[in-house]
Amino acid sequence: MENFDRKSHWENIYRTKQLDEVSWYQPTPETSLHFLEYFSVPLHAKIIDIGGGDSFFVDYLLDKGYQNITVLDISQAAIERAQQRLGEKAIKVQWIVKDITQFEPMQEYDFWHDRAAFHFLNNDRDIAAYLSIAQQCLSLDGIMVIGTFSDQGPKKCSGIEITQYSESSMTEKLSDHFQKIHCLTVDHTTPFETIQNFIFCSFRKLPKQ
Repeated sequence: MENFDRKSHWENIYRTKQLDEVSWYQPTPETSLHFLEYFSVPLHAKIIDIGGGDSFFVDYLLDKGYQNITVLDISQAAIERAQQRLGEKAIKVQWIVKDITQFEPMQEYDFWHDRAAFHFLNNDRDIAAYLSIAQQCLSLDGIMVIGTFSDQGPKKCSGIEITQYSESSMTEKLSDHFQKIHCLTVDHTTPFETIQNFIFCSFRKLPKQ
């Protein structure tokens, strides 16, 4: 898929599918909230949600009183849907429409959250770009949480092949820049009553050599 247009694909998905017609629909982002509580992320922390689309994680962050929230997604349509849902609350969030591999951060973040964006990167160039950007903009004491399909999960999503990860393979992939803290596997039930197995891992940034 050398000529695959990632942005056009996701714009089409979000312009033609309803909120509960996509497999990643999750009314309550329980695992994401678990990590937020596990690390006692303070309300003033700078949080970025990578590939946040129109997920409900931002809703819960706002309801909990978080004050510095950024949502990044490749799809303008996804961002617009989230903004419409939030109404006046949307002005409290910084919205960025960008492919994460081309993101040029203007600030550091204390909590980097990614539920099911990283596993869509299937070549070394994109993966290296993602990790370099994360390493660059995560604060010294910041936490990164990445959730992907596990090696027991699906091999495709929305017609795209994904890269499956286990705890060991994700740890190894990130080992040059990040140190694993802890991982867990969870089953996500889709709106179609199918089960998708995810691996979620949290990391700290390693000091620069």
